Amino acid sequence: MPPRLRVFWSGLIVAFTLLVALPLYTALSTRRDIWWTPSTMLVPLTESRDRVEIYVRGKPLGAVLEAGQLRITDEAGGSVLAMSEVGLRFNNWDRVRAQRLPGLLGYAAVCGALALLFLLVVTGRLAYRGERPSVAA
Repeated sequence: MPPRLRVFWSGLIVAFTLLVALPLYTALSTRRDIWWTPSTMLVPLTESRDRVEIYVRGKPLGAVLEAGQLRITDEAGGSVLAMSEVGLRFNNWDRVRAQRLPGLLGYAAVCGALALLFLLVVTGRLAYRGERPSVAA
């Protein structure tokens, strides 16, 4: 392969590798604490029963709150904690990671294939040898 073509194909492969590696880099370098439910969107205790159960001394938190057995004290005094005053935040990183995994594996496979192709082009293993004339018998 002429050096000019080798440089062209090497540059093209490097450009495609960078395009494919960019999503991998952003996925692997993002903060993992951003997947928590925002504080302004707390999930009420009644709506979170399919994902979490909280127990206080062996009793479900909802039952303890309904019975009025849980009190909060502050500077103004004490008050019974109501069910509507309890909110939960969830960490959804496990779900996000599971959804992103197939795409990231695909990007990684393409990066590996492009790296192999780059090595083949740079080392001249894909050199065009042309047609050889047939040997007359």
